[in-house]
Amino acid sequence: MSRQTEKKFSGIHESVMMEEALASWLPSSRDGFGKQCFIDATYGRGGHTLALLDCLAKSQGQIEAGVALMVIDKDLQAIEHAQTVSKPIAEKLGVGFYVQHGSFADTFAVVKQNGWVNQVDGILLDLGVSSPQLDEAERGFSFNKDGPLDMRMDTSNGMSAAQWLMSASESEIRQVLWDYGEEKQARRIAREIVSNRLQAPIERTKQLADLISNIMPRSNSKKHPATRSFQAIRIFINNELIDIKRFLSSAIDCLKIGGRLVVISFHSLEDRMIKRFMQKEAKGDPYPRDFPIRNEELKPRLKILVKGEKPKDKEVQVNARARSAILRVAEKQHH
Repeated sequence: MSRQTEKKFSGIHESVMMEEALASWLPSSRDGFGKQCFIDATYGRGGHTLALLDCLAKSQGQIEAGVALMVIDKDLQAIEHAQTVSKPIAEKLGVGFYVQHGSFADTFAVVKQNGWVNQVDGILLDLGVSSPQLDEAERGFSFNKDGPLDMRMDTSNGMSAAQWLMSASESEIRQVLWDYGEEKQARRIAREIVSNRLQAPIERTKQLADLISNIMPRSNSKKHPATRSFQAIRIFINNELIDIKRFLSSAIDCLKIGGRLVVISFHSLEDRMIKRFMQKEAKGDPYPRDFPIRNEELKPRLKILVKGEKPKDKEVQVNARARSAILRVAEKQHH
């Protein structure tokens, strides 16, 4: 990696639950790594991808032709990182490396395009916002740093948070804050946003954060008063829950028998969707509860391997952003 590249991507990003996710995404193989396909559907700053490549590198001489890794991300900076940082490492190892700009919701379309349907060994989905996205004020994700109120993962497409707040009705804003942030003060915040925007556009993160802080009841919580609202607007602007639903509808069709779906979520709404999906697919075909049929005859498409594992206390002490992470893993059983 050149010094110029190192400087550009010098922001620290610690991928959450690295060891636990990697152990499920890339199970150890005594026979080495033959023809296998892996997908990092939320590349971010490549933490999990680089760890996987490191594991492959340590298997010196065991990598056969045919190992492939595809990475997907909405964020153009993430795509550039994948091209300039991870791709050269993969190519040196002889690993086929594919970079796709877009949403993880389109994973199946990309898999189909590459002829990988029912052939993928592992899909990793890390639904967290990367540290560089939070730490770079100009991205507009953080209420702790003043910057343009953008919040788009893909800055080349769609409406920014500022544009939406200027055009949305009070009822629309209230509904988003309640549905996606479970914000109890959604009505008051929406009313204040609409009132304030008549005086001046809300275009900066600090403007919005201060507006919310000034009307919120005093609390002993360590969370910033704007946490839920910023989270809700970000989820809405990026269609995150819709994307999860689209992804889950076809994720199993990407995997081979024995292939694994590894998901790290950070929000109760996200985790609920993942949990219910895995539980439903692990039950198999719907039959009446008292119907005389053996479990294996139900043909469950998934087997749940990890049920809502939380990060270890040691990790949370080092990286506070890991505290709300939840890991779920399931393995494909039937087509």
